[in-house]
Amino acid sequence: MLETAPDVRRDDTSTWTLRCRINGEPVEVEIDPHETIYDTLRERLRLTGTKGACLEGECGSCTILVEGEPVTSCLVMAPQMEGKSLVTIEGLAEGDQLHRVQLSFVEAGAVQCGYCTPGLLMTAAALLEANPRPNADEVREGLAGNLCRCTGYAKIIDAVIAASDTGEA
Repeated sequence: MLETAPDVRRDDTSTWTLRCRINGEPVEVEIDPHETIYDTLRERLRLTGTKGACLEGECGSCTILVEGEPVTSCLVMAPQMEGKSLVTIEGLAEGDQLHRVQLSFVEAGAVQCGYCTPGLLMTAAALLEANPRPNADEVREGLAGNLCRCTGYAKIIDAVIAASDTGEA
């Protein structure tokens, strides 16, 4: 559950220092206290793997993990992330080792245009962390907030199940 943003008084020149952890690293960055964490990630920190298709919280392409929970970053104000631990698509793999969901997406051919893929991967990783053995219906339910405009859902669901503890696609 996200907390409300700290009380920030705005004037046209105000900035705010956000301190949090992103992909395991401590980050301190000056932000406009009225910007979203999506903007902070992409524009200030150049973590451009997080996509923003609708910027209204409808498509899930901007999903990141906050304290391990999937969050649509386009709807969250950056000051709400103070002291939090965030993971973006850039932090999902460990070094050169792809996360099991990333590897499974590649092997299943679940990556199409790639615009929705980062959000789907983040949501799928969180789903498997919470439920290591989901069935197809649970995967569909878990990914319901992520839209794929290429209509590749069958392969996406197969990939998530293949990445699960069952490994049965």
